[in-house]
Amino acid sequence: MRREFELPEADREFLAAYGRPWETIVQGSSRWLLIQEFRAPPGYDHSVVTAAFQIEQNYPDTQLDMVWFYPHLSRSDGKEIKNLSKHQVDGKEFQRWSRHRTEQNKWRSGEDYLGTHLALVDEWLLREFRRNGQ
Repeated sequence: MRREFELPEADREFLAAYGRPWETIVQGSSRWLLIQEFRAPPGYDHSVVTAAFQIEQNYPDTQLDMVWFYPHLSRSDGKEIKNLSKHQVDGKEFQRWSRHRTEQNKWRSGEDYLGTHLALVDEWLLREFRRNGQ
């Protein structure tokens, strides 16, 4: 696995406990964390994908935002998922989920890190079904 830049210690410790293969890559001026074998909850057409996170230069003072998936996720029931777009990461076409923190859930520098962001990603994936009455 590539390690083209270092993550903060808290993230490295989290990823070690999370138990999925991961790598960091630099693509142009963008830095990416790729988590392999990310598990999507039931209801999606893929149960295991790669999840990508853009890591800004000033992270962890600058928040993590959104998530990208490869291969693209679709709902098994065929219902549309809104606010998606395509983005090239590491030579593959990832699916960007445009989901963001809210005023009630702002990034807390010094407290939030990859682990708290992944908890949000899990919530976004589950909320997709609650929003549609399931």
